Amino acid sequence: MARTDWHGRVTVQSDIHHGDPCIAGTRVPVATIVGSLADGLAEHEVLSAYPQLTPADVRVALAYAADVLSQDVLLPLSA
Repeated sequence: MARTDWHGRVTVQSDIHHGDPCIAGTRVPVATIVGSLADGLAEHEVLSAYPQLTPADVRVALAYAADVLSQDVLLPLSA
């Protein structure tokens, strides 16, 4: 199964939520969606809390989070 393509559906704008990744066309941060699911809310509860979202937006948020977490992160080593 192919991963949901989040490109173009997640935006980062400095004037919306201080540049946090949000679902395009909304002010809902990806972190809010993923955090709500992690806290035990069901998808329909997230959609009720944020009626501007669609089920596809929830999948986009999860796909974005999965891709971000799979990135290699280089941290400086302390001397």
